[in-house]
Amino acid sequence: MKGTAIIGTVHHRSELIEALRSSAGRLTGSRHELDAIVEAAAQHRVVLIGEATHGTHEFHRMRMDITRRLITEAGFTVVAAEADWPDAHRVDRYVRGLGDDHDALASLGDFARFPAWMWRHSDMLDFVAWLRAHNDSRAWGDRPVRFVGLDLYSLRSSIAAVIEYLDRVDPDEAAAARKRYACFDHVGAQGQAYGLAIATRAVLPCEDEVVTQLVRLRAMADQLARRDGDSALDEYFSAEQNAVVIRDAEEYYQQMFRADVSAWNLRDRHMAATLTAVMEHLDSRRGSHAHPDVKAVVWAHNSHVGDARATGMATRGELNLGELVRRRDDRDAFVIGFTSYDGTVAAAPDWDGPVRKRALRPGLPGSLEELLHHVGRDGEPDLWFDCRDHRVRAALGDLRLQRAVGVVYRPQTERASHYLTTRVVDQFDLLIHLDRTSAIEPLETGEHWNRADTPDAYPTGV
Repeated sequence: MKGTAIIGTVHHRSELIEALRSSAGRLTGSRHELDAIVEAAAQHRVVLIGEATHGTHEFHRMRMDITRRLITEAGFTVVAAEADWPDAHRVDRYVRGLGDDHDALASLGDFARFPAWMWRHSDMLDFVAWLRAHNDSRAWGDRPVRFVGLDLYSLRSSIAAVIEYLDRVDPDEAAAARKRYACFDHVGAQGQAYGLAIATRAVLPCEDEVVTQLVRLRAMADQLARRDGDSALDEYFSAEQNAVVIRDAEEYYQQMFRADVSAWNLRDRHMAATLTAVMEHLDSRRGSHAHPDVKAVVWAHNSHVGDARATGMATRGELNLGELVRRRDDRDAFVIGFTSYDGTVAAAPDWDGPVRKRALRPGLPGSLEELLHHVGRDGEPDLWFDCRDHRVRAALGDLRLQRAVGVVYRPQTERASHYLTTRVVDQFDLLIHLDRTSAIEPLETGEHWNRADTPDAYPTGV
């Protein structure tokens, strides 16, 4: 785990709480409460904004508020999300005034597989509508803000996207691509089914086929990307990224059934490489040197954006997106993390299960969340901390438990399932604590949505 010198570590809890109160910023709903946060973030080229859960309204809302200001006040032109490339590409086309979608809701239509609700919720709908309006109103010559996906789960839809692109630009190559990707037909191009089939040696890997197709597509780059100016270049780039997704997803699903960390590391390396590719692609299209470098906001879970070297992940040999961006150029990156103490959260009980509004248990004793809950005062429970400040580093420099809830929430095994050990001042540049939070509002909910959790039924000490 990444080490750092901690100045004057505070040992007594009461002193610790007072030290944190004196160094905290307050979030009280005032008009200018985000000014200092935005000002600090705006000095960097890549701002990574996390979330302690995927299903919390307040995390999404504040992350979007910060992003809007970075776009309008600091010239950021990319929003890169922990979402699949082809699903996000449909949103990207809508916000740039392209494609056939007539409104923001329609543009979210490709977020269809589990967990569709992670992106199909009311906060996201509002942001996409805002982003379209912002792009529509920009001055002539200003580049539109792009929305891109960094993830690699879209094996099936990325295959369809590559073939659809080649059908339009080179039907003969499309036919060859169909034959290569037919290797996945025995599992219907379903990633987990493919991984299980490989693990049980029921089928042979498709590695050669997907690499061959990517190499072939790249060999045709000049021919395909220069046909009709910028639009052709963008279309080729998106097709190439889908081919990269297919290559990396094939390896990821092979690795996921093995008892090591390679699948996690492959996924985060893929996200980091995709972010770099997007920024380099857009930088190459600047034309005039009068334009500043492309600047991006990244939306992903704390576990992806918070530097893994400052967490227990490092002891398991895991790395993540935030670490990789910082390694590339620490001065370029600014990382914001979120925590909350209790409330409700949207999550499923198991992978591929129905989304439910679930009670979020109070932070465990001794955890970062429990400490910050006590730092907050009546009427002012929501706080932010500059982790670069020596007072904050002294107060929060010790290792602590920190909660991480993804799309699945298992309160029965809260300690084992949802806590990791972190040194938060090295994990993030800035930490926002929203004490009591509420679940996002999915655009579609089923009969399980309001099924109440059973209080006091959970085992203790887990």
